[in-house]
Amino acid sequence: MESQVNPQTAAAIEVSELRKVYGDKPAVDGLTLRVERGRFFGFLGPNGAGKTTTIRMLMGLAPPTSGSIEILGHRMPGDHLAIKSKIGLVPDDTLLFDHLTGSEFVEFVGRMYGLGRDVSRHRTVELMKLFELDGAGRKLIGEYSKGMKKRVAMAAALIHRPELYLLDEPFEGVDAVGARLMKDILLDQVAQGATIFLTSHVLEVVERLCDRVAIINQGKLVVEGSMHELRSGSETLEDIFVRVVGGPARAAESLDWL
Repeated sequence: MESQVNPQTAAAIEVSELRKVYGDKPAVDGLTLRVERGRFFGFLGPNGAGKTTTIRMLMGLAPPTSGSIEILGHRMPGDHLAIKSKIGLVPDDTLLFDHLTGSEFVEFVGRMYGLGRDVSRHRTVELMKLFELDGAGRKLIGEYSKGMKKRVAMAAALIHRPELYLLDEPFEGVDAVGARLMKDILLDQVAQGATIFLTSHVLEVVERLCDRVAIINQGKLVVEGSMHELRSGSETLEDIFVRVVGGPARAAESLDWL
C-alpha cells in the first residue's frame, strides 16, 4: 500500500523509534532521525555503534525489529520497489559479484534499474573511464583491490542518477586521487539536489563534506545537528566525537612506562 506522504515534499530519510535486536542485544535502539533532501549528512559512531545495521535497514537488507522507516516519502517495506529505484548504494562489504568484470557489473546494475541496453552500456563506458577503471579490461572484480572495488561500487551507484545515496565507508581503501574524485562527484550530486547519507571513520573527510552530522553510540542517537550547532569554541569534529561518545583513558595515565 502506498504511503500517504507526498514523495515530492517528504524528507529523504525519516526513521522513528527504529530498533534492531540480535538475540537479546539491541544493535540499534530507538533511533529517531530525519534527513532533509539536499543534505550531505554524516552518520557517525564508534565501532559496533549500529551504523552499518542502520544502513542495512535503510537498504532493505535487514528488517527492523520495530519502528518505522520512510525513504523519499515511501514507507518500507511496503513501497520497497519505488524506494530501490531512487537510491544508490555503496555498502560496506560492497556486495559485488566477484566473477564479473567491473564493466559487466556496472552495466548489469544499470539494466536492473531499468535502463535500456544501449544507455546502460554507454554510461558504463563513461563511468569506468571516469573512475580510471577502463584499464582493468577483462579483470574480474574478485581480483580487484579494495579501493578498486569501492570505485566500481560508486560507479554502479551513479549509473541511474538516484535521488538518495546510502554510502557505508565509501572511501575505505581508496587512494587520495580516487577519494578526491569521489568527493567531487558527490558534492556535485548534492549541488544538483541529491541527498547523501554517509558513514565514515575518517572524521576530517566528514567535517569537510557534511553540512549536518548525527552521532550514535550503543545503538542510540547521542547528538545531531550542524557543525556550528555541535561545536563548542574551536572544537574539531574529532573533539566533538570524543566528547560525546567518551574517549579512552590517556595512555600516559594508564601506562606509566610510556
